[in-house]
Amino acid sequence: MLKLSDYRSGLLDYNNLPTLDLHGEIVDISVVRIKDFIKDNIKLKKRFIAIVHGISGGKVKKACEETLKRNKKVIDYGICYRNQGCTIVELDIN
Repeated sequence: MLKLSDYRSGLLDYNNLPTLDLHGEIVDISVVRIKDFIKDNIKLKKRFIAIVHGISGGKVKKACEETLKRNKKVIDYGICYRNQGCTIVELDIN
């Protein structure tokens, strides 16, 4: 069975996951896009997703973490070890 740590460590390639790219977005728009992305991928039964928020500034990254922390359908999440500007998320698809 796949685990979040397999993607975070680079054991599995996260580039094959559904990905949301938030580069250039403002915080408020990013939060809406993250919520919609999660809902869409739960409907599609995608257990793992990637959210690319970048590393400069940190405002979008912080908003991403807060949004994921509050979402009851998010089982776990963490920064990808190979790309600090990407968060890998495990969703409850049941």
